[in-house]
Amino acid sequence: MKNFMKLSVVLAAGALAFSSCNCFKKMAKNRDEVNLTVNPEVLTLNNGFVAADINVTFPEDYFNKKAVVKVTPVIVFEGGEVAGTPKFYQGSSVDENYTVVANNGGSFTQHVEFPYDPRMDQCALQLRAEIKCTSGGCKEFTLVNLNDGAIATKEQLEILAANDDAAKALAKEFGLTVAYGLNTLQKDLKYGDIMEPMANNYKRVTTVVDKTDLLYAINSSVVTKKNERNADLGDFKNNVEKNLENDRATQNIAVKGYASPDGPEKFNDKLSKARSESGKKVVAKLLKKTGLDIDAAAYGEDWAGFKELVEKSDIKDKNLILQVLSLYNSPAQRESEIKNMTSVFNELKTDILPELRRSQIVNSTDIQGKTDAEIMAAYRNGGDLTVEEYLYAAETLANGANEQVSILAAAAKKYNDARVYNNLGVAQTKAGQKASALKSFEKAATLDSSKELNKNLLLSNLANGNTAEAKKYAQSADAEAKAALAAAQGDYKTAANSLEGYNAAVASVMNNDLPAAKKAIAKDNSADADYLRAVIAAKEGDLNTADAQLKSAVSKNPALADKAAKDINLAALRK
Repeated sequence: MKNFMKLSVVLAAGALAFSSCNCFKKMAKNRDEVNLTVNPEVLTLNNGFVAADINVTFPEDYFNKKAVVKVTPVIVFEGGEVAGTPKFYQGSSVDENYTVVANNGGSFTQHVEFPYDPRMDQCALQLRAEIKCTSGGCKEFTLVNLNDGAIATKEQLEILAANDDAAKALAKEFGLTVAYGLNTLQKDLKYGDIMEPMANNYKRVTTVVDKTDLLYAINSSVVTKKNERNADLGDFKNNVEKNLENDRATQNIAVKGYASPDGPEKFNDKLSKARSESGKKVVAKLLKKTGLDIDAAAYGEDWAGFKELVEKSDIKDKNLILQVLSLYNSPAQRESEIKNMTSVFNELKTDILPELRRSQIVNSTDIQGKTDAEIMAAYRNGGDLTVEEYLYAAETLANGANEQVSILAAAAKKYNDARVYNNLGVAQTKAGQKASALKSFEKAATLDSSKELNKNLLLSNLANGNTAEAKKYAQSADAEAKAALAAAQGDYKTAANSLEGYNAAVASVMNNDLPAAKKAIAKDNSADADYLRAVIAAKEGDLNTADAQLKSAVSKNPALADKAAKDINLAALRK
């Protein structure tokens, strides 16, 4: 609580200096009973604004009926200042529309609010007062020095009228400082830690399958020349030989023997085995010079192939056939039920069953991708990378957020992919490039509407101080994003319940729940966590611990020394 005595002294001094301003003489009396408080005592950044409530209590019979006082709040910082909305007080006989202070006194609140400017991180809140009387010669507002009680002289008024640097310096000297420092802990919320990257489809090994069918006559395992020609074995061979030229390719050749699901099951099992063996001989001869091993296996009646072909066909009553397959597991019962559909079965014998009398020749080739070192070398040297390789490199191989930004920025020049822009936005946020991050998310949103983007757009707007815009994405956001929005709006109790780790600790400190804050970062050994532990210890009055934690933080991240030199939360360590 600040005593309003200084202002009373000023008013009295003004009355002595100007006999025509005698409406202030009586107001000098009882000055010890005029009280001034500011809430919060330390200014706090909240939702992009710096705000406070100035509370004034005037005693009974204090305010002169003909007096008018103009009080202007000014936030002062290195390199500038910003004036807030002034508040006017008037006596009961003044014919104006200001706040009336009656003879019985009263309490009044002046809410002050300033858009945040990073230069305000070290600031002070001043009150600057001007006085006038409705009668006599003091009818224009006259600036009062609230520190030494002097009214501006003629020479000083000339300086103030110039509105230059000298005028600003003098006006600052006339102001009464009612609050020091700005708690900017809200800025330390790590929105990037809450953001969600979009997944990549990178695979170290890609499997490519090439296959062809060698067909047989009914109940036969003999391969004819016509069968070989129809199987496109030349194309199959060419693919095998092409893969042999790729030292990253590993080929696996297999022959799978099948029988159509008509006839006795045991007979078909033997027939499928015979077909796999005859097919293997054909392939072995075809690929003799390659030196590749060839596997062969029998699979009996090909019910899976039968179902697939029926689904793709235009056969009448195909849904009834598929229903039979779903109702019966026994091959014999399936065959019996299908044969009972006489007209349909004739169509099956013509269009479906001949395609299942086969040996399927398969080349399953595993292609080994670039090594991690090769991927990073290609990125650094401007080589060719797929979009999946770029995304993988940024997620797994990058050394920190700045390199992630570089990798994804390179990817964005080649690929118009929502995942690239989304993940670039996440990396930019973590690297402190908040404005660029928002543009990246907005670009991604033109290409995709995934849930990750909705969340990230909310968080990115918060990071850029666009709370109103962030709210547009809140309805479909998850609990964590909504908690971040609550924190940005100053509802730290709600925020702390849904945030985790460092962000939960920040919210708990702002909610003055220091035990919860310490618990939230108990396992976090980062420089930022050590710094926050220093803040917590300072608030608890444990300056030894605060000093030790700050030293640990700075040893891990020297840039935090500059932050600490300006941080009001650590002011006790600078005394």
